[in-house]
Amino acid sequence: MIDIQKKYIVDEDNKMIGVQIDTVTFERMEEALENYGLVQLMKENENDDVLDFQQGQEYYKTLSKAE
Repeated sequence: MIDIQKKYIVDEDNKMIGVQIDTVTFERMEEALENYGLVQLMKENENDDVLDFQQGQEYYKTLSKAE
């Protein structure tokens, strides 16, 4: 588990309106979320057909290139 050192931001009525964390912790949280999303995507597609190398190359050629 990630130990999160946080600082609360409060308004003039002392109501919590935000949280501040250090960038290293934020980046670790972001990476954990991205990994979780990737695992979920992989699980959704685990029954899909797998392409061999040649099929993969041919398929790649059909994809439009980002400009």
